[in-house]
Amino acid sequence: MARFARWTAWGAAVALLATGCGGGGASEEKAGGRGGTADARPTAGSASAAATPSAALPAALTGQKLDWGRCGPTADSSAPGGNWQCATLKTPLDWSQPGGRTIDLALVRAKSRAEGSDRIGSLLFNFGGPGASGVSTLPSYGSTVSSLRDRYDLVSWDPRGVGASDGVRCRSDKDIQAAESLDSTPDTPAEEQAFFQDATAFGEGCRKAAGTLLAHVSTTDTARDMDLMRQVLGDRKTHYFGMSYGTELGGVYAHLFPQNVGRLTLDAVVDPSADAVGHALNQARGFQRALEDYLASTGQNPQAGSTRIAALLDRLDARPLPGTDGRKLTQALAVIGIVLPLYSEAGWPRLTRALKAAQTGDGSELLELADRYNERDSSGRYGTTAHSQRVISCLDDRRRPTAQETKLLVPQFEKVSAVFGDFLAWDTVGWCHDWPVAGQYDTPEVSAAGAAPILLVGTTGDPATPYEGTRKMADELGKGVGVRLTWKGEGHIAYGSGSSCVDSAVDDYLLKGVVPRDGTVCS
Repeated sequence: MARFARWTAWGAAVALLATGCGGGGASEEKAGGRGGTADARPTAGSASAAATPSAALPAALTGQKLDWGRCGPTADSSAPGGNWQCATLKTPLDWSQPGGRTIDLALVRAKSRAEGSDRIGSLLFNFGGPGASGVSTLPSYGSTVSSLRDRYDLVSWDPRGVGASDGVRCRSDKDIQAAESLDSTPDTPAEEQAFFQDATAFGEGCRKAAGTLLAHVSTTDTARDMDLMRQVLGDRKTHYFGMSYGTELGGVYAHLFPQNVGRLTLDAVVDPSADAVGHALNQARGFQRALEDYLASTGQNPQAGSTRIAALLDRLDARPLPGTDGRKLTQALAVIGIVLPLYSEAGWPRLTRALKAAQTGDGSELLELADRYNERDSSGRYGTTAHSQRVISCLDDRRRPTAQETKLLVPQFEKVSAVFGDFLAWDTVGWCHDWPVAGQYDTPEVSAAGAAPILLVGTTGDPATPYEGTRKMADELGKGVGVRLTWKGEGHIAYGSGSSCVDSAVDDYLLKGVVPRDGTVCS
């Protein structure tokens, strides 16, 4: 079972690393709002009770010295070289017992070009997923954020359960490929039985692979790791750039440690008021909206084009198409192949070619796109991002619909999207079915009264974290905290995607502390 539901900035690698056509100026969404500097308003004198554990951390943790050295290769990338250095941070396995067993987190950094008072501190990056490797991704993203090195050390890490930080692999490559042949939208009792058996087997594989770690990879655990990181890196405040799921992580951090919030930028903002079903329904809307924008750009009627694609998927449900190396393009793989190029407008021409080929009986191009999303290389090896994504999100999510509840949800999802609805509805029940550990919450707590202004960047054509989430995050953070910046564009991540207006506003906020007026629009 492969998931594009939830947030998945990793799946937007093309959007993260590609440059688009750009420009555009800023306007005001509405009168009023707030300007100023990020550090101008005093923070609250008291923090929530949840923020207090850091004060009692043992000196062995807060006083540890990081041994920065040359980075080696990772499982999915070569050694970055150049200005990049790597180190290991020790953090508690169980944050309720900070003096107990520790685990290692892999870190990467490029030191700031600035010295003395010109250097602000460290700027932490999280690239979403959950489950994206910061150690692998930040060096690839380095040219996009190069201007931020003028005043920051650029720092990222592999969160617990990810990559070089005890990354979890729940099944073999052979078993992953076998699971791709299963029907992810079961129509018969036999298909439904196989669907749930596969979900149970995946969870059991994660339990065996992760052991005690499986109960300690939540977003809250990682937010606490971030504050330890702040202390060890020697920063008074946390400065942070979170993308996609990384925006939820940033919101949770701000709730736990409002007094430690420095300059936080959240790009491609998750709706924190939505539970697991709500996120899936949001994504059905978001991907359908992006698909219709794509179809309109090719001169097609969006409704008629969506109907043709839905009919293609129905045919694939019954008869998969031949792909490459004897493999077949199934309905589920075709959906994922359609999803990937929707993350960035730069991928739209590739989608046109892939759909045209599939309509004429050749599934190889859509299969190749699905393989890229699923981190499958030409030799049949798969990456582990999807494994980490699942162990983190299933520990977070308490809401786990039953099969009967899902069947009642399917018509609602299909009404929103005939292309993606059925797949996403079934995903809500299969993703964490029979999971070995209980989920922690229905929706994350992100209220952050007293925190410094947090910049929220939303893209109107964002497929994975629909634009409406930006306003919801602002509402949940609390009055005077969330500052909204809108890009009227396409794709999942705004910064570095072609809008000089967005890039300038984010740079001014992070480098100079200048907070844009709430409601600013970049066209």
